[in-house]
Amino acid sequence: MQREEKHFEMTLDAVVQRLNDLKMAVLAMIQKLEMEYNDINWPTFLDNFAIISSHLTGLTKILAKEQCPALRNRTVLPLLVSMDRDETLVNVTEGRVPVFSHDIVPDYLRTRPDPITEQKMQQNEQKAANLTNDAAMKQVTQYNKVVSHVLDMVSKAREEWEIESSSRTGIQQTSSMADTQLLVAAVGMGKGLQFKANYGPGPGMMVPPSIRGPTPPMGGPSMSPGNVQQQLGKAPSAVKTNIKSANQVHPFSR
Repeated sequence: MQREEKHFEMTLDAVVQRLNDLKMAVLAMIQKLEMEYNDINWPTFLDNFAIISSHLTGLTKILAKEQCPALRNRTVLPLLVSMDRDETLVNVTEGRVPVFSHDIVPDYLRTRPDPITEQKMQQNEQKAANLTNDAAMKQVTQYNKVVSHVLDMVSKAREEWEIESSSRTGIQQTSSMADTQLLVAAVGMGKGLQFKANYGPGPGMMVPPSIRGPTPPMGGPSMSPGNVQQQLGKAPSAVKTNIKSANQVHPFSR
């Protein structure tokens, strides 16, 4: 009996030590996330997570040893339940549990899960026990096929993305300077449009020199070369007609 109690005390000491190490590791990670969230990198986060995982693994090994007594067979009973504040309990729990009252005893001294959770666990255990080896192997094979298919899809998509990224020489051009100049010339000068008269660019219109037409004289209307030739061609005919009419008028006046 004394030997069993001794093993029990040693197991509890080892479990408490592992739990304290686990608590310190979790606190260190939380502190890094809250205080060093701008400077923390992924390898540092993985290192802290590996420390927590190692503590959990060690705790599991301690509980899985043959020398470890079955803690689930032990019953924990409260010695004193009170609504008054207990300073010793506050110090032991680091301020988390100030009062050991009837409301929190079922939660803190629970040695078994909730009835609904326990029922689901028993159903899963029974289902796993009734499963034959052949059915289990078939399910594992099917699961591996699905995982392999998903992995192939992800790998293929990654390769395509890497090839597409490497083939890009730079930023794709979404505009054309020549088309822009033609559009500005069409709006400002009417270039390429069939109009009877060219009224020139509107007020405040900026026209590039490469597509700008001939500059009209100061104070004169803006004309294109075709309109200028047309006006020059019409002027001599009007003059000749007037001269001819004058010659016809003078004989009658005499």
